[in-house]
Amino acid sequence: MATNKILLATTQLPIKAEINVLTMSDDQIMNTIYATHVHGDEKFDVDSLTTRKMCLFVVTENIRQRATHLVENVVLMACKAPAEEIAHKTTMSIINKLAHYSWDAKALHSSDQLAKSVGILKRVPVVVKRPGLKKYGKAIIELNSLIKATLEVIESIFELEKLSIYDTKDVPALSGALDRIPVDVYWAIITIVACTTKLCCITGDEGKTQELSPFAQKINVILNVLRRTIKLAHEQIDVIEAYRKLKKIFQTPTEVMEVFKALIFPKDVEPSLIDGSTNKLVNIEVLRKKNVLFFISSLEITIEEISVLKPVYDEISKKDQYKIVWIPIVEQWTDDLKKKFDVLRFDSKMPWYTVQYFSPVVGIKFIKEEWNFRNKPLVVVISPKGKVEHPNAFYIIKLLGAVLAIPFIGGEKNIVLAIVDVIKYFLHGVNPKSPVVIKDDKYIFFYGGKDNEWIQQFTKKATILANDPALKEAGISIESVHIGKNEKGQHDVGILDRFWDKMESFFFINTEKKTEPDSVTKEIHKILSYKNESGWVVLSKGSKVIFTAHGTTILKVVDEAEKWKGYVREIGFEIIFKQYHDKVIEVNRPCSRVDIPVGVGKIPEHMHCPDCPASWRPILVLSAATLTVL
Repeated sequence: MATNKILLATTQLPIKAEINVLTMSDDQIMNTIYATHVHGDEKFDVDSLTTRKMCLFVVTENIRQRATHLVENVVLMACKAPAEEIAHKTTMSIINKLAHYSWDAKALHSSDQLAKSVGILKRVPVVVKRPGLKKYGKAIIELNSLIKATLEVIESIFELEKLSIYDTKDVPALSGALDRIPVDVYWAIITIVACTTKLCCITGDEGKTQELSPFAQKINVILNVLRRTIKLAHEQIDVIEAYRKLKKIFQTPTEVMEVFKALIFPKDVEPSLIDGSTNKLVNIEVLRKKNVLFFISSLEITIEEISVLKPVYDEISKKDQYKIVWIPIVEQWTDDLKKKFDVLRFDSKMPWYTVQYFSPVVGIKFIKEEWNFRNKPLVVVISPKGKVEHPNAFYIIKLLGAVLAIPFIGGEKNIVLAIVDVIKYFLHGVNPKSPVVIKDDKYIFFYGGKDNEWIQQFTKKATILANDPALKEAGISIESVHIGKNEKGQHDVGILDRFWDKMESFFFINTEKKTEPDSVTKEIHKILSYKNESGWVVLSKGSKVIFTAHGTTILKVVDEAEKWKGYVREIGFEIIFKQYHDKVIEVNRPCSRVDIPVGVGKIPEHMHCPDCPASWRPILVLSAATLTVL
């Protein structure tokens, strides 16, 4: 038999095929180890994660407990001939000694047996000082390095054992690592056996040798993997612990500065901020006893989104009650992302404070799960006592502007007032130069759509309706406003974008509220559901929204004015108009959908259909740019 081959034997059927020890696969090693175990009456389900973890650590612990005795009796009393197959046989004989040990958890004991299990190898520095061994200097250095690496592998296995108290769902880094433990244990033991044989060869000075480089290569690969795994596991555990800590902090509010520290920085990092106005590092004491706006975003944030907070910064700078802190969220920092961070900060000229910490923030799990961060900007408002005053004021600021949105504590009242006055946003909010004048007794058709033919038809029909003699005689004043055209009647994409931006802000603010949506909010929901349709119309009277409709149905109502206009004097224009529209949609009810930009955050679990009393659960269909609620 060749010197690098071995006939593997087990406690069950003999294996006749010869296997190269140093090229054995992990599965082969795993099967060889488990083949030595006598299960007795206890059922062993290798597919059960809990049972497997118990098995892996019992094997490891049994090896540790017995290693000193076995190594001394099997290896040291008779130095083995140098060869990989001899090292494998010796390793398997050690593991075989454990064959009758049960898998019971009581087999787990303290880990202080490690020093004893490799005691002979720790005597290397003393042994190699004996006269006549200086000629083995290079071999001794190699041996010493491999022993240190092997000991670190074993220590790392113990560390993984300690970390196994965490669920692999929370610490995914542990998942594959726990499964690899038996294989890592095998290589640690066979390397110890090989090192002991090498030591015997050196101290015996008989000209024999044991090649260690194949074992060194394997152990170093294992060690590097274990180091990375443990480092990543600790980072993931820090996130879990930070999440628990933050949950507790927000249940019993404390100073806002302490909240900030717990949200961003690990314990061993000295927290600091960059002052955007001076570009200098400052102590986080600047946040003490202040209302703080946590401006949270990815590095994909646009200059336009950053500019939303500029008026707020200007407003709060007049008094020293509020501070803004930009918290960029990055899963894994790279040199390119660091450059992007610097470019973004300087190009946007952020005057507020910025977190410059090039590691994942420890509170990332909390930010995602509790504040529904999905890469789109958030502005979380925290009081001086660490209480969340608003989970996302970003859309309030976009909608109302800095003056109305501050103080944020009174934001809900301001929002209500703004919704009541929503028609002003249809005009001056999206087109400040609009010549249309809002009067309490004037009706306005606000309309738009994707289909130019529909827009032309509605413009024509609405003009005819507005000039109808019967309606004029009844004192009905009607005006039409095409959203998307400027005061000169020219198509303006900017106006249209601002309009939908305002409507989406209303919608997102509503998803943050726990109360049922009011009638105006429902109409805004309708508007959004018609965003990509051929046409849509909002009928208002003064600053009051009467109702919103799909272009198809409302065009039919306007077109069939002869059938209902005779009732205007008797019951009123808006009432008869809506009643006739209700009859039309009974026959031709449009399907409702809302396109929501990816990453906006919290999506409501249930939404009410804007066109009927039904309540339904949103089905999110992911596309390149939007989530569609069907």
